[in-house]
Amino acid sequence: MSGRLPFDPARMPPRSHSPSAGAPSDRPLTVAELAQRIDSALKGGLPRTIRVIGEISGAVQRTHWYFNAKDDAAVVSCVMFASAASRSRTPIENGRTYVLSGRVEFYAKSGKVSLLVDRIEPIGEGELDAAFRRLCEELRVLGWFAPERKRPLPAFPRRIAVVTSATGAALQDVIKTAGVRCPAVDIVVVDVRVQGERAAEEVARAIRAIGRRSAELSIDAMIVARGGGSKEDLWTFNERVVAQAIVDSPIPVVAAIGHETDTTIAELVADERASTPTQAAMRLTPDRGELLRQVGDSRSRLLAAVRRVLHSETQRLRSAARQPIFRDPAWLLWRSQAQVVRASERLAGVVRRRVLDGRVAIAQASQKATRISPEVRIKILRSRLDASAGRLGVALQRSQRERVQRIDAASRQLESVGPRSVLGRGYSWTIRKDGSILRSVSQVTAGDTLTTQLADGRVESVVGGSTSVELLGRLRGSHASRRRAVDPSTPMLFDSAPPAGGQDQ
Repeated sequence: MSGRLPFDPARMPPRSHSPSAGAPSDRPLTVAELAQRIDSALKGGLPRTIRVIGEISGAVQRTHWYFNAKDDAAVVSCVMFASAASRSRTPIENGRTYVLSGRVEFYAKSGKVSLLVDRIEPIGEGELDAAFRRLCEELRVLGWFAPERKRPLPAFPRRIAVVTSATGAALQDVIKTAGVRCPAVDIVVVDVRVQGERAAEEVARAIRAIGRRSAELSIDAMIVARGGGSKEDLWTFNERVVAQAIVDSPIPVVAAIGHETDTTIAELVADERASTPTQAAMRLTPDRGELLRQVGDSRSRLLAAVRRVLHSETQRLRSAARQPIFRDPAWLLWRSQAQVVRASERLAGVVRRRVLDGRVAIAQASQKATRISPEVRIKILRSRLDASAGRLGVALQRSQRERVQRIDAASRQLESVGPRSVLGRGYSWTIRKDGSILRSVSQVTAGDTLTTQLADGRVESVVGGSTSVELLGRLRGSHASRRRAVDPSTPMLFDSAPPAGGQDQ
């Protein structure tokens, strides 16, 4: 649809006088004449405003909204101009069915018939109801309706601001009720429009201004009110901007919009909802009669408490007057002297006990010091050392005797198996001139000098011929065989060299 303008009746060409629709004519019509007749037929055959139910398709939402309304049998082009679209609270969605209100127009330049829509309502609910429901769902998710978010009302407000129309009955109800219940509470009136275009922005702006200056003006609470009316009349208080201002207010807000059966979003987000402006004033202003009754009750309780205190203190004074100290002041001096004497006696007893305890402690310390003095310790250690020395001497003597006995036994055993004992039994050994033991006849030659060790001395001999050597070998062999026969356990007994120094004595 780009490139052309929407239908504008003011731009249509003036109608020309043409033959009646039913009169036959052989003259062909111009296109403009046909378009004019079509337009006239549409306007004459259809009511000025019609309502159509259809499914939306091909929706294009720019400054103006262009879309189609269709059902199973037909499709109608629709246009919703910007002025009507900006007022609509129902967004259009493709595939959803709506009730469209508007008029049918024929746009001659494009030869197209369109439904110019002024209002859109979803099926099953009105436009305002749908907008109300959507905003309620949104604010519920944000927690604006939650009871824990709401602030308590002041018990004794100094000043209350009333946001409403200065000419409405709601303001008079609030002023009258507050004046009757508690004239001491000031009422500040903030005049705003409560319906119509821009009314919601004006109400929200007033609420925010009161909140900013609440401390400066000593305003403790606020009433937002208006009288009854239709749903459209009350719609100002269903706008999000008003709900936002109430939620952001630093002081509690009581909302009373319309009649008791009416419910607006402003009342749902307010800290307190009142069914009427009168009830709103009653919720915020204390009852003067009730306050006077409370003051009377408090006065009675206070007087009774004062009488009880006076009676109690009088009894205490009379009881004190009967005390001896007031009847005979000298008695107090006597009692004090007696207390001093008793204290002196207790002090003397304490001193004596302390002295006795000190003496006992000194005696015990002296005994302990005696036990741990160096001289005593030296004596004790010396006696212990002497005892240890005696035990050590006895042990050494016993050990020495045992060692001597073991040495004597070993000497006797060694002597019994020593070379001299063996020589005494008839054995001997022979050494060569260089001192080595002769073990074989192959170790000597004729003329060698040999020394034979016997038990009582040595015998030197010179080796003669081979006969002597063989004989000596046989002698050595017989000696060795006899040695092994006598003592097999010591086969090498005669292998060691004889002791140096020559012949034994």
